[in-house]
Amino acid sequence: MFEWLTAALAGLFAGGMLFVGALVAWYVRVPSKVVVSIMAFGAGVLISALAFDLVGEAITEAGVWPTISGFAVGALIYVFANIWLDYRNARNRRGTGEHPGTGTGIAIGALLDGVPESMVLGLSMVGGQGVSIPILIAVAISNFPEGLSSTAEFKSAGKSARYVFTLWGGIAIAAAVSSLLGFTILADASAETTGFITSLAAGAMLAMVTDTMIPEAFRKAHNYTGLLVTFGFLVSLVIHELV
Repeated sequence: MFEWLTAALAGLFAGGMLFVGALVAWYVRVPSKVVVSIMAFGAGVLISALAFDLVGEAITEAGVWPTISGFAVGALIYVFANIWLDYRNARNRRGTGEHPGTGTGIAIGALLDGVPESMVLGLSMVGGQGVSIPILIAVAISNFPEGLSSTAEFKSAGKSARYVFTLWGGIAIAAAVSSLLGFTILADASAETTGFITSLAAGAMLAMVTDTMIPEAFRKAHNYTGLLVTFGFLVSLVIHELV
């Protein structure tokens, strides 16, 4: 009866980790190696979740070609959107060690990740199933260091608390709405359509992980990055099997 509310709350929780990361960065000085360690772990969790929960489910329900095409389209959208943001000098994904980009660029970058991820959370509930716990955990873990690192740079650039928390709060709400739309609007969609969208999100997520999370983690964590990514992958795999 209240499945729509559960879908919205799941998206709000996952997107809200951006806000939580912003709160921590604003009031606590977190060592950069801690931030990138969480980032590397989250990258492994995401890779495992998209492989076993997103792509695997899409192939089972929709078949190979909708899955392949959706995956490729998702990666292309993410990559070319980031190329455009770089061209506009607006991107600052999960901290680059450079001056922060514009607030609009950072918000667009976060939405590129958050909207498809949150829609998949809602889609995971279609058919009477509960929220996919591995995907929920993976998205939440990946969002936390994004809010953390970006807010630390916002703060050093002199942005106000009101600006920062309004930005991340708005993106968290967008994630909740996306999850709700994934559950309601796509509930009656064909298996091919839902499989395409699910794999689209997976393609965008993998492009994001390899484009931003792992390079940034390696830049500061160096030799420990591979171990942390592997550990995150295994933790997500265990959660997948237990759930």
